[in-house]
Amino acid sequence: MTPIVTENQWVTAVAHPNIALIKYWGKRDEKLVLPTTDSLSMTLDIYPTTTTVRPLSDADADVVFLDGVPAEGAVRERITGFLDLVRAASGRTERVCVGTRNTVPTGAGLASSAAGFAALATAAARVFDLELDAAALSRLARRGSGSASRSIFGGFARWRAGSGNGDAADRASYAEPVDGGALDPALVVAVVEDGPKSVSSREAMRHTVATSPLYWGWAMSSTSDIADMCQAIDRGDLVAVGEIAERNALGMHATMLAARPAVRYLSPASLTVMDRVIELRRSGIPAYITADAGPNVKVLCARRDAERVAAALNLLPCTRSVVTAHPGPGARVMAGRRR
Repeated sequence: MTPIVTENQWVTAVAHPNIALIKYWGKRDEKLVLPTTDSLSMTLDIYPTTTTVRPLSDADADVVFLDGVPAEGAVRERITGFLDLVRAASGRTERVCVGTRNTVPTGAGLASSAAGFAALATAAARVFDLELDAAALSRLARRGSGSASRSIFGGFARWRAGSGNGDAADRASYAEPVDGGALDPALVVAVVEDGPKSVSSREAMRHTVATSPLYWGWAMSSTSDIADMCQAIDRGDLVAVGEIAERNALGMHATMLAARPAVRYLSPASLTVMDRVIELRRSGIPAYITADAGPNVKVLCARRDAERVAAALNLLPCTRSVVTAHPGPGARVMAGRRR
């Protein structure tokens, strides 16, 4: 029997975006959101997303607000589809009101969906009384957005691709924390465009896997990259971490450029930022490039060098803003009232 709910029940959760240092690019199962390869990321201490989920006592549809505006179309369908998964897991049927506030530009390659679905998974699981450990919550968040599986955790996290198909593969694919305590990193985010990108990550990923002759070579190299990355993190070698992250990211963008037709997220402004980072490195500041499905560039460096890196990027006429991040917290419930 479906429990009776009241309008004064609610849970608010917050999560932060993560930036992959070993990229997630390509799925082997679209429905279950199972990746082709493992990935590894750093959750940031900036750009939090806050999501409140409130059960509705008499409603036949979910209500969804993004930044105070009713969600529509594909965005709404993606969120309500995720809520259907939560309902199915809980054995309950009530509809909910979801209110989400982002502090990161949506759809600009700054991991807004990772933070968004990590926060939604955390709040919805609590509302629907799902008793999930961290791995199970990561698996749930993955179904909304693959990268959200990593934002469940603070600091560094590795999302394991798992193997096989069906339920066994679903259970095997989740993120787990990686101890990065020997590092003292910063990630300087250079925003050159803050509007939504013209091609969604999902569509670009699908198209790249299907048409790029470089894709499977990159996927094989990514497997060795993550092994090298884990060793570099374990020994506290930030320079090696940066070198590996840069080669993995540029390789991913090369696969997109080789797609037919090409997918190009990096803009002339992106390349200007990258050139400046290379100049900084030549001048003796260890700084390394990474970029996701968007034009904005992130620069990995030591915390002690972050101010100089940010100052150099701020001087470029193409940068709209420059923000410095450090390892941040995992997803968590902030407040709530439950039956």
